[in-house]
Amino acid sequence: MNAQKIPVFTPNSTTDDTQGKTNLLGMSKRELAAFFEQLGEKAFRATQVMKWIYQFGVTDFYQMTNLSKKLQEKLANAACVVPPVVKFKQFSEDGTRKWVFEVAGGSLVETVLIPAEDGKQFGRKTLCISSQVGCALDCSFCSTGKQGFERDLSASEIIGQLWVANQSYMEDVPVNERQNHVTNVVMMGMGEPLLNYEPVVASMSLMLDDNAFGLSKRRVTLSTSGIVPKMYDLAKDIDVALAISLHAPNDKLRDELVPINKKYPLAELIQAAKHYVYDENPRHKKHVTIEYVMLAGVNDTDTHAHELVALLQDLPSKINLIPFNPFPHAPYARSSNNRIHAFAAILNQAGFVCTIRQTRGDDIDAACGQLVGQVADRTRRSAKWQESVAKRQNAQL
Repeated sequence: MNAQKIPVFTPNSTTDDTQGKTNLLGMSKRELAAFFEQLGEKAFRATQVMKWIYQFGVTDFYQMTNLSKKLQEKLANAACVVPPVVKFKQFSEDGTRKWVFEVAGGSLVETVLIPAEDGKQFGRKTLCISSQVGCALDCSFCSTGKQGFERDLSASEIIGQLWVANQSYMEDVPVNERQNHVTNVVMMGMGEPLLNYEPVVASMSLMLDDNAFGLSKRRVTLSTSGIVPKMYDLAKDIDVALAISLHAPNDKLRDELVPINKKYPLAELIQAAKHYVYDENPRHKKHVTIEYVMLAGVNDTDTHAHELVALLQDLPSKINLIPFNPFPHAPYARSSNNRIHAFAAILNQAGFVCTIRQTRGDDIDAACGQLVGQVADRTRRSAKWQESVAKRQNAQL
């Protein structure tokens, strides 16, 4: 069965359809309470409206039946609930879903939902959310980074991705029977979340809020390439799971694969990760997840595995090996299955919990490292990448 592309009608106007009204999507409970007080209403209205927006997917204030007619009219005149515009969506034959959103300014970002293999209606569904238009970093193995960077996403554009994914399961369900279907969120889409700190933390707070999505703190994961100062801030500001895009066990190789390592080398990164696990907050995180993409002949030898064991020996962590997902003109190849399993065996023998990620959604370019939108690149990285590709092609002629 081929992947299904489903066109979605969108207005010809800009993606910002608020028409001067206040968009309530992405506002915290405190911000909503302040908004209602400005309208001359009680602050508790914030809780009521949050439940309607996030738990029932309602955007029409006249359907919010526990609000008075007068308040419904007041909200209809002053406010709106507007998620990012869906330009199109694709469903993979393995159940993966991908949405392409147009955000303010006309750029495109992508979001992917991966259901558990059991296929149960209310089984685990993990949503991979983008935090930036493009990516400010330039990891050499990631196609997202090759398109360059335009801007950070707002809180409404971030949380709106989760709202749309949940809404896709609610469209034909009566309002009073609706419930959230997305069970897990990973901030692993386009962009580096810790470089867009405040909107990302605000969005994750809504994910955890019982009046909004009510997700468990262990089911919301932020993935970082290693923005060390913000890792310390994160430990103070919110309690979510942490994943680190490591991909190399030594500084020389990581400088090549993940250039931010030149600014925040491994010693600093590992120390920040230890602090996140053993911070002063009594909530104490149990471990961090180490993400390690497997690149044939680059970072996948037995020597690399033993280096990784030594690097992580004092850090409570589990390791997720990710088969490389090729993109056009990528300078790398995926490690063989035998090599990946041999690498994993060394880590397991050293006492680490090591898993091998199953590639999902690659038939719709929704696999890890394949998310590419449409970016007005402020960095000229996309043009430089195309120039380097052309040079390599000419050299082969």
